[in-house]
Amino acid sequence: MTKLSVNINKVATLRNARGGNNPDLLKVAKDCERFGAQGITVHPRPDERHIRYNDVYELRSLLTTEFNIEGYPSEEFVKLVCEVKPNQVTLVPDKPDQLTSNAGWDTEKYLDFLMDIAAHFHEKKFRVSFFVSADKRMIEFSKRAGADRVELYTEPYAATYVQNPEVAITDFLEAATYAKEIGLGLNAGHDLSLHNLRYFHQQIPWLDEVSIGHALICDALYLGLKETIHQYLACLQD
Repeated sequence: MTKLSVNINKVATLRNARGGNNPDLLKVAKDCERFGAQGITVHPRPDERHIRYNDVYELRSLLTTEFNIEGYPSEEFVKLVCEVKPNQVTLVPDKPDQLTSNAGWDTEKYLDFLMDIAAHFHEKKFRVSFFVSADKRMIEFSKRAGADRVELYTEPYAATYVQNPEVAITDFLEAATYAKEIGLGLNAGHDLSLHNLRYFHQQIPWLDEVSIGHALICDALYLGLKETIHQYLACLQD
């Protein structure tokens, strides 16, 4: 079964807008688990504009499902991950001031760098995933660098899906099939939503995990968090 990991960055953004602790990030994370989500994802950035480093430490002691920490492997980030000990660390090539993740790693160009980071995290017994585009060469070099999984950057799929789902899925199906053939686990994330998730999963049913934040939190404003999570889970159970 494909797991749903809820990215709670947007909850932290709302909290930080006014200071204080409303909404309560820790309560939302626990509620996501209680309503059926099988994981929680956070992406702490250096400016702490949403998830704060302290949030990550506090979440670790509360969560009972999989904890996924994603981010650029700076010295500070690596230290945080090693101290918190998540189930999975997802490496993304974001610049410090970047608004959101908008590209995957060039795993061929950064092969040695990623290989060293992956080896370090493997010593700590963490699963390592690389955020990559739906490109067979980037997936091949992810394997060479020591990744356990790749997370497919799905914004191009979401952008094309409205016009032509079959065209939108083509590169992703090819990339996902190749990842499976070479023994890599498969995650996906970025702009997946209630509109496009079911089809994506139907075409690639061997997905290990989807990480969804922005769309899910937006849907929760209308549907409520419990119903929203149930609807996303339903998309993954067909």
